[in-house]
Amino acid sequence: MTTVATRTAGTAVELHPLLAERWSPRAFDREPVSDADVTALLEAARWAPSANNYQPWRFLVGRAGVDGSDATYKGLFDALAEFNQVWASAAPVLIAAIVEVEHEDGSAREIAPYELGLAVAQLTVEASARGLHAHQMGGFDAGQIAVEFGVPAQYRAVVVLAVGRLGDPAALPAWAAERESAPRERKPLSDIAFSGTWGAAAA
Repeated sequence: MTTVATRTAGTAVELHPLLAERWSPRAFDREPVSDADVTALLEAARWAPSANNYQPWRFLVGRAGVDGSDATYKGLFDALAEFNQVWASAAPVLIAAIVEVEHEDGSAREIAPYELGLAVAQLTVEASARGLHAHQMGGFDAGQIAVEFGVPAQYRAVVVLAVGRLGDPAALPAWAAERESAPRERKPLSDIAFSGTWGAAAA
């Protein structure tokens, strides 16, 4: 297993290391993730906040091991855009995060994507606590996933996560390896948090 230096975010005030050191690598080690760790990630997502305890999230979980990949992993991988396939193939776990966007009666549940985001956020923090990393991908074919796995019409795949331990950036294509060491950047707080009037910095 390759050891990669921690990349701590530059924050205005000190944050918990689980947050400050969380990032989204593309270089993964092929070492399998234990069943206990995968279960813990899903439990972390299961206990996310949800309005009226509705819990609109669902997850498809695929695993790759020493004996090959299971059918779920293969189906999720095939749905990824090619630029994600070139690096995600080393990740031992792929998880599709799916949300119920409307009730069975056809009425919309507008808050559901927000709730799924909360669940996935908790999953990523639990991953960090266990020495794992999660890279979330929007580059995939949600329709292909729906057909492959028989996802009901009222559900929609929102993101696919590659999960595993850090690998060797040298194994990546040049464009991806360059991003592994690029500075971690975010907009300043003054650009995103306002008070009094729009655009007036809150902090």
